[in-house]
Formats: sequence, structure tokens, C-alpha cells
Amino acid sequence: MKVLYASGVWLYTVMVHLVSWWNPKARKWVNGRKETWDRLEKFTALQPAKENDRLFWFHCASLGEFEQGRPLIEALKAQSACKIAVSFFSPSGYEIRKNYEHADLIFYLPVDTKKNAARLMNQLKPAAVFFIKYEFWANYIFEAKRQNIPCYSVSAVFRENQVFFKWYGGYMRTVLKSFTALFVQNEQSQILLKKAGIQAIVSGDTRYDRVMKNAEKAQRFPAIDAFVKDHLVFVCGSLWQPDLAVVSSGLNKLGKAWKIILTTHEITEHHLSEAEAFFSEKKCIRFSKLTDQDSDADVLVIDNVGMLMHLYGYANLAYVGGAFKTGLHNILEPASFGLPVIFGPRYKKFPEAELFIQSGIGFSISDASEFEAVCSKLQQENLREKVLQFMNSQQGATRRILEKIH
Repeated sequence: MKVLYASGVWLYTVMVHLVSWWNPKARKWVNGRKETWDRLEKFTALQPAKENDRLFWFHCASLGEFEQGRPLIEALKAQSACKIAVSFFSPSGYEIRKNYEHADLIFYLPVDTKKNAARLMNQLKPAAVFFIKYEFWANYIFEAKRQNIPCYSVSAVFRENQVFFKWYGGYMRTVLKSFTALFVQNEQSQILLKKAGIQAIVSGDTRYDRVMKNAEKAQRFPAIDAFVKDHLVFVCGSLWQPDLAVVSSGLNKLGKAWKIILTTHEITEHHLSEAEAFFSEKKCIRFSKLTDQDSDADVLVIDNVGMLMHLYGYANLAYVGGAFKTGLHNILEPASFGLPVIFGPRYKKFPEAELFIQSGIGFSISDASEFEAVCSKLQQENLREKVLQFMNSQQGATRRILEKIH
């Protein structure tokens, strides 16, 4: 398994380099790593060591994992003088958060080899390392253990079909056993690990802390206030084409009492035009062109990045995309405003979706008729207090982790 792991890392790296000739995202993955060592050397050269000034290194695959690590980063910053280094595996996380104000250093994670792991640890000299959710890079974790650097897995989730629980997964189980502590989101993960001889602590999901705090700071936009006026609002976030194909017929049937605000998964002309085409029965307007004279429009298409969380503050109902395609996007954000959430059928890898459904605040749909039925049901019920009660009950993961690592 050790050889397979090393071969897999090497093969993935080769493939990304090949694809980078025509794929912009892969090109960023490659080019970003060319700058990593220079960034690290410049950072350490400009950061004189102080006796009490510790550095904590957080590694996140992408943006979603970053949001899970973020409450812990900001709690550590608030508690004491420290430095924060954040690494990303994916350009989609790095590009959006490369200027994150609470991090002293942000970089792409070098390819997972023994040489790179030793070099990075010796360069950063972190007081502790945090790998978020699904990040289990063997050489980095082994090197942290070799150097007696505390290394934690945060907000991790485990499922029975993962390699850790297969007969051939001994090498990856050794990786898990090399963590100083594993903080998992739920008891199911803890039970699976225990059967494999690995101890874990159920801390919950740090994102609940983050989204509830964010909801208190939600912004209003004068142009959207004018667009919405006294209408009911249906916000659809991070829609892919398969989401639009399912929900658009039901949304088109909404009467004049409703306004629709939607964001596409990618903000490109192709995706925006594609979304607008699904609403030929309604008048669409893009946010960048919205004026006071457009209050008669039915559908507001957001053509920028970063507004979605705030938009849920306007909503009466919410749909979150992704679960008809690659995977469900963030359902915690709408729920932090007291909204029950509708989403597609591919949610099994998202424990929060399972919890939402069990608690009666999340609704999975498979086709247009199911979407219309759920919408009709939710228009007759007020679940706001039930949703907020559930969300408040899930907070506290950040505090529980801090109590264990100090």
C-alpha cells in the first residue's frame, strides 16, 4: 500500500502537469507550486523568531475545508499572539482566500513526498499542524510525528467504504494513528475508527460556529431591497445545469408574489446565459445591471462572487445546488437564517444533509414534480424556529477542539 500511495501521488502529479497545457485550473495548480518555496523562504526570513510567538499551520483541500478550519484559526488568533500559515491543495480555495486577513502566510501545498515534508516542516517549524476534513497526506503527517509536532485532523468524516477500513488499508490506518488527535464530526465516524483500533473525539462540525456568526453580520444591498420590496423571495444558490433543469419549471410557476434570486456555480457568460434561458417565461436581470427601474423583473441573476451568504437573508425558501452533479454545496448558510433547505439526491457524503433530513429541516428531491411538491408543502409551514433551534444545538465544535489541544 505504501508503494501504491507513492505511485498514486506521482501519477496524479504527472497527469496534472500534462493537463495544464490546456486546462486553466490545472495550470494554476502547477504554476502556484513553483512559487511555494520562494514564498516560504521569504516569509521565514522576514519573521524573526519570538519566544511566545507560535506558528500554527492549517492545510485545506479547497474553499469548503477552509471554512471548516476558519473558526479555529480565528479563535487561536483571538486567544494569543500567534502566526497562521494556510496551505491549499486546490486553486479554487487558494484563489479565493489568498488574501485572507487572518493568515500570515498562504501557499500551495507541495507534492506529498518525504523530501518536501521534511523541508516544509524545517522551514515553518510549526507549533501544531491542522489537517481539515479529508486531508490525510501521509508524508507530512509522518514527518510531524517524527519531529514531535502535534498534528490534528479537524472536522473529519469517515464512511465504511473508505480505504482505511479495507483489508488492504493498513498503511492508511497507520497514517490515521499518527495524528495526535482525530476530531470527527459524528459518532458514526468515531465507531468506525474504534473498530479499526483508532481513537477519535466527537467534536462536531466547526462550520456551524462559522455560519451562525456570519448570519449576524449579513449585509443588505439597496438595489436588492428595491428589487424585492414586499415580495416573497426564493433564493437558489450554486446551481449547475442539472439543478436548473429540475427546479426551473417549478420556479417558473411561482406567481407574481415571488421574486427569484439565483447564483450559478461558475460566474461565466456561458453559465449565466444558460441559467437565464431556463426562465424565458419570466423577466431576468443581472445584478451588475440592476437599477431602480427594474423592480418589475422576476429573476435576479447574480453575476459576481461573494454575495450568496448575504442573499439568504432575503429568502423565504432556499434551494442549494450541486447534488444533481458532483456534490452538494453549502446548506448550512441558508439554515443559519432559519431557512429549511431543498437539495438534490446526491448527498450521502454530506453528514449535515443526513442530519437536516432526519431533523425535518432538509428536503431531498429527485425530479421536478418532487421539487414542486416540497415547495408547496414549505409554503404552508413556518419552520424558521425549528431550523434555528437545530442550528444552535450544533454549535460548539471550535470550543471543544480548543479545550483538547491546549
